[in-house]
Amino acid sequence: MATEPRLLALQTAVPPFMLEQAVVADIARTLFTGHADIERLMPVFTNTGIEKRYSCVPPEWYLGTHGWKDRNAIFLDHAVTLLTRVAEKLLAEAGLRRDEIDAIVTVTTTGIATPSLDALIVERMGLRRDIQRTPIFGFGCAGGVLGLARAGALAKAQPGSKVLFLAVELCALTFRKDDVSKSNIVATALFGDGAAGAIVSTEGDGPKIGASFEHTWPGSLDIMGWEVEEDGLKAIFSQSIPGLVNNELEKVLQDFLGRNATALSDIDAFACHPGGAKVLTALERALRLEEGGLTDSRSVLRDYGNMSSVTVLFVLERMRIVAQKKRALMSTLGPGFTAAFLMLEGR
Repeated sequence: MATEPRLLALQTAVPPFMLEQAVVADIARTLFTGHADIERLMPVFTNTGIEKRYSCVPPEWYLGTHGWKDRNAIFLDHAVTLLTRVAEKLLAEAGLRRDEIDAIVTVTTTGIATPSLDALIVERMGLRRDIQRTPIFGFGCAGGVLGLARAGALAKAQPGSKVLFLAVELCALTFRKDDVSKSNIVATALFGDGAAGAIVSTEGDGPKIGASFEHTWPGSLDIMGWEVEEDGLKAIFSQSIPGLVNNELEKVLQDFLGRNATALSDIDAFACHPGGAKVLTALERALRLEEGGLTDSRSVLRDYGNMSSVTVLFVLERMRIVAQKKRALMSTLGPGFTAAFLMLEGR
């Protein structure tokens, strides 16, 4: 029996409300009109490279006042709906029945669920009662890579099993109209909502899920994350992120490649989480690509914004990675502060 996990199917989904960046910028200017620096900060809406993104609530929702309870109730409703849609598409693509799923791994960082999201999906879809559940919370943007790596490890440990991996982030729900901090305005310009998933197994065709690696820098807990406020989650962004990528990421990447006897020239494609335009430019330098070389990452950022953990899976889908015989390197950065890598072996 084969023991190497493979990516059998990959699907994505977005909620119904499309937000054009120009419309979001107008709303932000109206809401933050009393902020002394608002006009100085407004260029962030055009500098992100984002043209549109999607939201689970209509634009007028952002004009109201919403507490943590209200926001999390909306998160639970829409997260389960989106993940169910992704899971059904995955089963259709892989040609599997619901009772053939042996394990489920769920990833999120933008809402709280107890029972966890995987339990809610099992109940909604009528999955097997003996299914193995693994909920993952708090990886942030790194969750797409690390969650897929964990799903691959689970499939490898139980050859022949079918693992359903699902990620959902409703980042736009974190917008807080009374927070005039620079980090909130940046988050307003960046974040969108979405869901994605995959089916992983040692049986079937598709790219092999190869080596994975993660590196957490010391003294970096305050670079990225959330602070819990009465009216929701407050984004934490450090201005040092692009500089850290420029100065530190290549060393970590070379460590990973060296451990796996691989050179950058051996890699056919790069699926990088597009955290923002400046970070993408720094990533291109670290990967020794021309500026603008991460075309799929940039186009996903343009069309969907930053959807945290699910964004890199949108990049994989745009690359049509399941159908191609390429060696691809997935990479992302998330709270911790952590760099995460995963190799897909399509050869």
